[in-house]
Amino acid sequence: MIIAPYACHHNQSKGRQFQEELTLFRNHFQRDRDRIIHSASFRRLQYKTQVFVNHEGDMFRSRLTHSLEVAQIARSVARTLECHEDLAEAIALAHDLGHTPFGHAGQDALNECMKNFGGFEHNPQSLRVVDVLENRYAGFRGLNLTFEVREGILKHCSKKNARLLGEVGLRFIAGNQPSLEAQIVNYTDEIAYIHHDLDDGFRSGILNFKNLCDLDLFNEIYQNVIHMHTSVTEEQILNETIRRMMNVMIKNLCDETHKKIKQFNPQSPDELRQMPPLVDFSPLMARLMMQIKKFSRDFLYQHPRIQAMSNDAKKTTTALFNFFLKNYDSIPVSFKVDEQDTRERVIADYVAGMTDRYANNYFNSTNP
Repeated sequence: MIIAPYACHHNQSKGRQFQEELTLFRNHFQRDRDRIIHSASFRRLQYKTQVFVNHEGDMFRSRLTHSLEVAQIARSVARTLECHEDLAEAIALAHDLGHTPFGHAGQDALNECMKNFGGFEHNPQSLRVVDVLENRYAGFRGLNLTFEVREGILKHCSKKNARLLGEVGLRFIAGNQPSLEAQIVNYTDEIAYIHHDLDDGFRSGILNFKNLCDLDLFNEIYQNVIHMHTSVTEEQILNETIRRMMNVMIKNLCDETHKKIKQFNPQSPDELRQMPPLVDFSPLMARLMMQIKKFSRDFLYQHPRIQAMSNDAKKTTTALFNFFLKNYDSIPVSFKVDEQDTRERVIADYVAGMTDRYANNYFNSTNP
């Protein structure tokens, strides 16, 4: 593995919250990756919504398949930029562990329930999952991950909350950047979801080639595909177009980031943290990305079918939160890990950890 001076190195990690003996067969970041994969929170992602609720069909993306796609792209980009692939993979696999059931609709509802109690956002919740809520080891709570993975999971945070997080929160107070590996995951997360949401939207019947061709990048590649391949199915045309779009974006990201690395010439991870963000698209690709995001919002996320699912999800999430306010003893003792946590925070932890199916079943059992 070729690692540049500006990349994080497992032998120079800032360490874990609790000291542990080294392992013979894995570096620090590989060990973190394995702990994430074996966690209960990671398994539950299989039944958590990306866009389409789990019962809508088996072929749509879930939070689990999304995380795997992000990890695959992040490894490729990290390798190209001579960064630590294992670190990028671990961050990608953990970045959505704090997501609620029912995707962003569930998060919005839980945030509304928690508005007077500190709010709720899935990104800081992902860090809370790996630091506190997972309970697999005899010597400590959480997964005891390295600083670098925890830093990468915490994508954004208010200064007020950052002061409560110790060293991992300091960069938000100082205005510094995370590692290049963390910056890579931020962008590969976007690359993954904008493409697979278009794919799932087409398979659902909500999107079609006519409206997808309103997208400049899609249309350009689509026209090339149908010109080169005249005897293929619609599914093959879609797959080929999406695949080529993704390749164009990944190449653009790597090329632009290489330019910025050459311009700023960071010689260590700490030096890089003092610089502006170095991972970026070209201005043209950034505009094309914004066009796709707006298109998905207007034609997919706000489609009546998706909105109906979202409204049901918000109703279910809110009802569960209110149910546990009145029936706090129904929450397992394993979630009541810190006497300083309010009842509302414990309830949010429990509801956020549910899968779509479990949340629906619990809602139906309490609302016969």
